Amino acid sequence: MSGEVWVVVPAAGIGRRTGLDYPKQYVELAGRPLLYWTLEVLLRHPRIAGAVVALSADDRHWPGWSALEGKPVLTATGGDDRAASVRAGLEALEGRVGGDDWVLVHDAARPCLDHADLDRLLDLGCAHPVGALLAAPVADTLKQANDRGESLGNLPRERAWRALTPQLFRHSALCSALDRARADGATVTDEASAFEHLGLAPLLVPGSARNLKVTTAGDFELAAFLLRAAGRGG
Repeated sequence: MSGEVWVVVPAAGIGRRTGLDYPKQYVELAGRPLLYWTLEVLLRHPRIAGAVVALSADDRHWPGWSALEGKPVLTATGGDDRAASVRAGLEALEGRVGGDDWVLVHDAARPCLDHADLDRLLDLGCAHPVGALLAAPVADTLKQANDRGESLGNLPRERAWRALTPQLFRHSALCSALDRARADGATVTDEASAFEHLGLAPLLVPGSARNLKVTTAGDFELAAFLLRAAGRGG
């Protein structure tokens, strides 16, 4: 696959687990908002044509970027959950991409994406009939807990993976999968789960553990360290 792809970045959430009273994607990290670093690493990749950021309707913190790294940055009004925000971003791409064109979806709070991982995702995912997502095999021992938070024993980890992003699917297929999941009342925590709801199996592409999702206050320090180690930020 040699053509360019667009990326949708859902950023309409609040991020309550950080304990902040404003969206975590605007917390300063290595001298810039977290969201800047996420968009910068995506748009710096030669195979990404541009980005659509799905924002909350009452977002007062958006800096107004219309381009980064010489590539367009569009915005869309997100919905009340991730799936609705992604769907809004896909709708904003209509007229710019065809139904069979590939589209990436990437978390706003993952600023440490490795371009080698993205290359591998694009190469393998575009050759797969369904699509693909970056993921990491689970290395830790998994425990099953009871209602009191006590350990009952181990869970098998041989086939357990942690879902990461980006996730890669064809534009029309992703729109249809999200619409069907919503109509069926299915829980969609990522784009792959919408396809899994249809009985389809996206490809798991191994990705680096450095591609962390900034979720808690302690994650910001680790993400800043990783950005500095990669020569990004001050």
